[in-house]
Amino acid sequence: MTTLDWTVLVAYFVLMVLIGLWSRTKIKTVVDYFTTGGRIPWWLSGISHHMSGYSAVMFVAFAAVAYSYGITVYVWWAMTIGIGVGIGAFLFAARWNRLRAKHGVVSPLEYLARRYNLPTQQALAYSGAALKVVDIASKWVAIAVLLNGFTGVPMRWGILLTGVVTMLYATLGGLWADVLTDFGQFVIQFGAGIAMFIGVLAHLDGVPTLWKMWDQLPAGHGHALNGPYTPIFLIAFLFIKTFEYNGGMWNLAQRYMAAPSGSAAKKSALLSSALWLVWPLVLFIPMCAAPLLVHPGKPEQSYVELSQLLLPSGLIGLVLAGFFSHTMAMVASDANAISSVITRDLAPVLVPKVRRLTDAATLKMARIVTFTFVTVSMLIAIATNGEGVVLKIVVDLVAATMGPIAIPLMLGLLPWFRRSGSRAALASWAIGLIAWAIVKYGIGSTDQTLVVALPLATSLVVYVGLGLLLPENRAEVDDLVDSLNTDPDETAARPAAVLS
Repeated sequence: MTTLDWTVLVAYFVLMVLIGLWSRTKIKTVVDYFTTGGRIPWWLSGISHHMSGYSAVMFVAFAAVAYSYGITVYVWWAMTIGIGVGIGAFLFAARWNRLRAKHGVVSPLEYLARRYNLPTQQALAYSGAALKVVDIASKWVAIAVLLNGFTGVPMRWGILLTGVVTMLYATLGGLWADVLTDFGQFVIQFGAGIAMFIGVLAHLDGVPTLWKMWDQLPAGHGHALNGPYTPIFLIAFLFIKTFEYNGGMWNLAQRYMAAPSGSAAKKSALLSSALWLVWPLVLFIPMCAAPLLVHPGKPEQSYVELSQLLLPSGLIGLVLAGFFSHTMAMVASDANAISSVITRDLAPVLVPKVRRLTDAATLKMARIVTFTFVTVSMLIAIATNGEGVVLKIVVDLVAATMGPIAIPLMLGLLPWFRRSGSRAALASWAIGLIAWAIVKYGIGSTDQTLVVALPLATSLVVYVGLGLLLPENRAEVDDLVDSLNTDPDETAARPAAVLS
């Protein structure tokens, strides 16, 4: 990297910290910190939702898949997310927003105590929080791999560098900082992505590369499904991403909650869906073309070598800033969501006096929890040193266990499953995780389709089945679920009461 590249990268980090400092002036209460009080415009909420689904893992693990198997990575990953978010625009987005507007909900898990019971809420909160820490550790590893490939900076220092900057702006500015940096990162990603796309076309056969390169690549690289990625895997992944990206990944529920109304949240989801269906193609086509241009020692380094081959001074710094932006957007977003769950759902149960804290003290606690979460995830990443952890965690662990955690959370919002109560929720969560553990560690299966699909299918069958066979009828659940069908009147849009 040249001096110009380093200047671009340092300028990016400084900008992120400045955004955090400015956002701090917008934070008056813990509600502002976690949901912005519903003041994010729908278009900004949609862009933020889209950006919060990226991380540097895309340019390490998924670039390796594109290098080894071709365009299938777009089909089973980006396309399933786009379709899933589009489905969620009509099923989930507005309901998340109405939880905040009608019931004062601040944490995505806050409503579970009333929808099911306190033990169910706590089980999902603890297991989801533990999963998130490990998931984010893998994101730090991915960005450190990229930084090491570009600059030779040791893995530990790469993790510390990105972690400290993220910690500063996420802790100071809350969700406001997350959303604003997401927008800045979208602009950076757009410039870097277009530069790489044009660079690949210019280096090969121009625009005809888009249809000619598939015949020059190894067999199967132009197929929708290739290698270990089967139709069953695709269907399972679609279900998982529908749950995950519509609220099962807690930080994305916050984007809907932060919109001004349920109808605005729906529009933001449709915008995010459209971006997921179109923009990743621009990013993945250069990754798919990489075997025609570079021959890295490891597929995980293919995008790094491609950038170094094709991009001039300054643009490499922009691309690297883009890598940082993806990871920092997701980590800051997750840190805010985890902080909301701990502050609103876990801490008041463990330490009852937390319920009596003043607004100022609660806000201070939220910032401390955010700081701690980022620190712990960084320490885990440093301890593993990135050896074989990235794709293993992201695909095998997160995708496989997200279903059992997300199904009770997400389906609990919908009227068709109102008879599935705490019994169904806890059983589907526990049995789904047990099924995953048996397949992954009991029989030691390496079949990605089985590892991903079985826990999801098991949880779904148990949740729906118990709701039908052993229904739990509660008037307060009916009232809660029915209240999410329509937006509140403007005069009722800022209730003071909080669900408990």
